[in-house]
Amino acid sequence: MDSSFYTLTNRETPFLAFALHDGHELDHPLRNYMLLDEQSRAREEDPYTGFMISGLPLTTVIVHKSRFELDLNRTREKAIYQKPEDAWGLEVWYNLPVSLTESLYSVYDSFHETVATLVQDTISRFGYFLILDVHSYNYKRNTPLEEADSLTHPEINLGTAFNNNFWKPLCDNYTRWLSAQNIMGHSIDARQNIIFRGGAFAQWVTKKFGSYGAVLSVEFKKTFMDEWTGIADIPYVLELKELLAHSLPFLELEIKNLRGSNSK
Repeated sequence: MDSSFYTLTNRETPFLAFALHDGHELDHPLRNYMLLDEQSRAREEDPYTGFMISGLPLTTVIVHKSRFELDLNRTREKAIYQKPEDAWGLEVWYNLPVSLTESLYSVYDSFHETVATLVQDTISRFGYFLILDVHSYNYKRNTPLEEADSLTHPEINLGTAFNNNFWKPLCDNYTRWLSAQNIMGHSIDARQNIIFRGGAFAQWVTKKFGSYGAVLSVEFKKTFMDEWTGIADIPYVLELKELLAHSLPFLELEIKNLRGSNSK
């Protein structure tokens, strides 16, 4: 697979983090067929999520290419946005050649083969795995001044719907832990499966390996940035990065207790 598509840093731990939508790059051969300008693409991408997981003491996979080139959090047949309903009503491509779509599907397959090997190796070495699938989401859909209702748009939406029931205590306890933390001087509104339940990537991983581990799809509401201009509040981003780092010992202990109690 083209190594420019993503960076895999394997720190050989049972914890893995993915930033599938961090990227903004677009392969040069595809640019002649792309209808969207950079700002339109950037608004639906998840900038800063790669930074949030980079350098943490876990294995990381940070995707550099735009989700508008290939969306690795969709099923294979939906990974290339073919029609507006696939992409928030946006027209993405103009007469994209079949040869290029086939090449992109090959990248999709190669990525999933790489991840399957990575997860299987992690299970073989540690007996379990845990994936933090980190994303962000827009909450000012209509105008820069009109915010979505906070009742239905938590600051952190934890997508856990595809995990096996064995991991439910872990999901519930992590949600409570997040809710007890503070960001930028305020307590966090963290809830499960409110606006997102987890994407096709989480579903694929748990279907193949769900007996051995869980995927926690962490969706940060874009309160840490201006989603219309792309300008970030850097101290806010740094606190979210610290939040993820500080959660690792908690999650490690939770898994140890959960797996220990199950073996008795």
